[in-house]
Amino acid sequence: MPTQPPAHPADNSAALTLFVAMSGFMVLSVGDSLVKSLAGEWPASAVAALRYLVAAIGLGAFLGIRHGPSIFRIPRPGLQMARGAAIAAATLGSFFGVQLIPLADAVSIAFISPVITALISTLILKEPAHWTVWVSIALAFCGVLIVLRPGLSFDAARLFPLAAAFSLAILVILNRKAAGLAPPLVMQFYVTLTALPFLIPAAVIGHFSGLPALHVPVPTPHVLLIVALVAVIATTGHMLVFIGTTRLSASVVAPLTYVQLLTAGAIGWIFFDNPPTLSTWIGAAFIVGGGLVLFQHQRKRA
Repeated sequence: MPTQPPAHPADNSAALTLFVAMSGFMVLSVGDSLVKSLAGEWPASAVAALRYLVAAIGLGAFLGIRHGPSIFRIPRPGLQMARGAAIAAATLGSFFGVQLIPLADAVSIAFISPVITALISTLILKEPAHWTVWVSIALAFCGVLIVLRPGLSFDAARLFPLAAAFSLAILVILNRKAAGLAPPLVMQFYVTLTALPFLIPAAVIGHFSGLPALHVPVPTPHVLLIVALVAVIATTGHMLVFIGTTRLSASVVAPLTYVQLLTAGAIGWIFFDNPPTLSTWIGAAFIVGGGLVLFQHQRKRA
């Protein structure tokens, strides 16, 4: 009887790398769920500010020991501040989104970001676009409209993850301009550090705005623990994804990001009693379809 040929070591290595990257994307959804768990206990603005403060201190200490004080000489500070503003806006939009609407809806809308990047690159930066790019844009925006449900059961809070997606698209474009200025982990420290001048004032302004939902009470040990976990989980998730993209091409790893949709849907259903609606799944399918068309085009072009 013929026997199955043994698996090639390279195949096992590729499969393990894909699993590592996929685990990273799943971990990021766990971080979103922890942010959502603080809804009503601590506002998203304060969660974002403290999360980045913890990450900046941790990364700064680690990199300072590893590279010395040279890491605090920030190259092109204006560009770094722009990156910080973009990630701050994206974080605020994302955190408010996951606290105010079902987790699966927030994650679905946020996934339009790569398509928005392509749209900005085409219309504003005048980069040439293949017809498949326009197909991906059309599919993704149809999906967002289905998830947003304008005119039916529209909830203005659904605009928060949409704003986050636009901000992330801008960050991607700014990252292109900053490429090569420092090693990746140092660049992560710079964007974390430069986000704080925007996130801390946002939390302070919200606290003194008089809006009860933005009032920042003294954090309990539970809040401090959750925020610290969010910072660690986000760093771990991005690290796992980074490992995947260094060992396999980004075009192979990128489609795995959509496992976040399944993870967010399952977590929202099990822990927050928010089962994804039919419109969420249909809209997410359009968004994923648009993203996959775009990824396939970029892979062929590469």
